[in-house]
Amino acid sequence: MIQVPIKRRTVLLGSMLLGAGVGAFASTGNWPSRPIRLVVAGSAGAGGDTFARLIAEPLSKVLKQPVVVDPKAGANGLIACDAVAKAPGDGYTLLFAPSSAILINPVIHPKLPYDAEKDLVPITQIGAAGILLVANPSMGFKNLKDMVAYAKANPGKLAYGSWGTGSSGHLAMEGIKAHYGLDMPHAPYKTLVTEVTDLIANNISVGFTDIQSPLQHMRSGRLVGLGQTGSQRWPATQDLPTLAEQGYKFEADGWYGVFAPAGTPVEIIDRLNAEINRLQKTDEVRQKIEGQNMIVPPARSAQQFAASIKKDAAIWQGLAKTTDLKDK
Repeated sequence: MIQVPIKRRTVLLGSMLLGAGVGAFASTGNWPSRPIRLVVAGSAGAGGDTFARLIAEPLSKVLKQPVVVDPKAGANGLIACDAVAKAPGDGYTLLFAPSSAILINPVIHPKLPYDAEKDLVPITQIGAAGILLVANPSMGFKNLKDMVAYAKANPGKLAYGSWGTGSSGHLAMEGIKAHYGLDMPHAPYKTLVTEVTDLIANNISVGFTDIQSPLQHMRSGRLVGLGQTGSQRWPATQDLPTLAEQGYKFEADGWYGVFAPAGTPVEIIDRLNAEINRLQKTDEVRQKIEGQNMIVPPARSAQQFAASIKKDAAIWQGLAKTTDLKDK
């Protein structure tokens, strides 16, 4: 068990702006001349994998080369991030990762196998949304208030699930626990798929998931939505109040992002940024993104995306400090 040093919580991704320039003068030649691998920080069949394929298919057509989606689950995206961080910066290996993998891993893992600030270069943000707090219907919970009341009356008996130590779901629930003074053990899962499966089976009664994975189960009644994080209600969950609307103020939005290894030529970074931003604005892709319960973010340059990451990191690091998050 590793106690997170306070000084580690205050720095993240400060030099990401520099990474894109390392290979600025490298020849891009006829890039891309072969397939591109898009490594997904998440499990096959989960929301991130589904979402990555929404972008990979039209991007393949634009670049005239296959963009092959390669899910790598485990350790809240650490395994995927490490694989891309160590890949050549030639434009043929990219990372598709949720914000939690980028913002939180460096906070709770003081000794990452890669340098998050230097080894991963931001390209662009894809989508924006929150995460879902869901429960098995057998508990009878209808909202956050019900869950809090039960946890208070039954200290230590209501365990909650997330898709791993250091995930945004883990951190969000730890914030709720600290705010309401709850004793709720954490049950970290290796993948979202196994977490959602256990929620449906009532092997665990409540948990945070991504914004997309439990939707069909909520519609069928096998899971009940208790709330959603973020600054607004999201497209497919308009009838579900946010946690802020229920009295717990936490409005940080999550997102997915595309990253490249350090040393990737700036011409490639800029082209990918422009193409993906353009694709997100097309009716076809925008509708698919909204169908995954996310919205299309404002178009940003790679440098602007890097700056927004630093801003988001401060929010999550502050929560990690407040909850005294530990690596387990």
